[in-house]
Amino acid sequence: MYEVLARNESHAVQFTILCFSDLPQLQVPLFISFLLIYLNIIFGNAAVFMAILFDSHLHTPMYVFLGNLSVLDISYTSTTLPKLLFMLCTQNKITSLVGCITQMYFFLCFACMEMVLLAVMAYDRFVAICHALHYTLLMSSRNCLVIVISVWIVAFLEPVSFTALVANLSFCSSNQIDHFFCDASPLLKLSCSDTTLVNMTTYILGALVGMSTFMLTSVSYVYIVFNIMNFHSSGARYKTFSTCASHLTCVIVFYGTTLSLYMRPTSMYSPKQDKFYSLLYIILIPLLNPVIYTLKNKQFKKAFKKLIHVLCSLKNM
Repeated sequence: MYEVLARNESHAVQFTILCFSDLPQLQVPLFISFLLIYLNIIFGNAAVFMAILFDSHLHTPMYVFLGNLSVLDISYTSTTLPKLLFMLCTQNKITSLVGCITQMYFFLCFACMEMVLLAVMAYDRFVAICHALHYTLLMSSRNCLVIVISVWIVAFLEPVSFTALVANLSFCSSNQIDHFFCDASPLLKLSCSDTTLVNMTTYILGALVGMSTFMLTSVSYVYIVFNIMNFHSSGARYKTFSTCASHLTCVIVFYGTTLSLYMRPTSMYSPKQDKFYSLLYIILIPLLNPVIYTLKNKQFKKAFKKLIHVLCSLKNM
C-alpha cells in the first residue's frame, strides 16, 4: 500500500486542510475549546482504564470490554485532535498525501473497532440477562481474550482494501480538503479518477461490518427488552435495564452520527454538515463515555477511590 502512496506523490504532493477557515475570528477560542475537550477525553478515559486495571473486582468481561473502549476512545480521538490543535495554533494546514492517507486509515480502523466492540458489549449484556446460567461458560476469561484480540485484528484489517484503493487514485482537481481532518468523503471529492470501485467497496464493507454489527446489537437488545418485560417485579425490570442504559445511549449516538456520515452517496457530501457530524462522533462519544458508564456505578466509585489511594501512595514514595 505504501508503494502506491509513493507513486501517487507525483499527483498530489500535499493537501491543505481548510479546518474552520470561514471562522477566522474564532481560531483562538476553538483552539482553547478543543484543547480542554481533548484533555478531558484523555484523563477521563485513562481514569476509567486505570480503575479497571487496578481493581480485581472489575476484571469481568463487561469491564474488560469497557477498558478496551476507553483505550479506543483515546486512540481515535488522538488521530484527529492533536493535528487539529497544531493547525489551529500554527495556521500551518498543509499535510502530505502519505500523512493524509495514514490518518484516514487509522480513523477508519478505530471507527470499525467501535462498531465491533459495541456489538460485542451488547452481546455480553444479552448473555448476562437472557442466559445468565451459561454466562460464566460463554464469557469465560479465555473466550473474552479471544474476542478482544479478534476485535483489534478485524479493525486493523477491514479498512486495508479501501485505503489501498484511495491511495491509488489521482488527486488533480484540487488540493484543498474542506474538513478538519483527512476523512474519506472530502478526500474522494478531490479525485479526478473514477471512484465507482471505491464507492462500491465502501458499501460492501459497510454491509459486512457496519450492518452486521448493527444487526447484532439490535437483535441483542430486542431479546433483552422482551426478557426484561417478562420480569414480574418492576424493581427488577428497572435494575436490569439500568445496566444496559449507558451502553444503549452510546450505541444510539454512535450509529446516529456514523450512518449520517458514511452510508450515503459521495454526491450528497456537505462540508458543513459533515464537520458537524464528525465533531459529534469524534468528541461527544469519548467525552460522554466515562461519565455515562461510571456516573451511577457503585463498583466504579469504589475502584476510583482505590485508584486515588494507589496514586497517592506512589506519590508519597
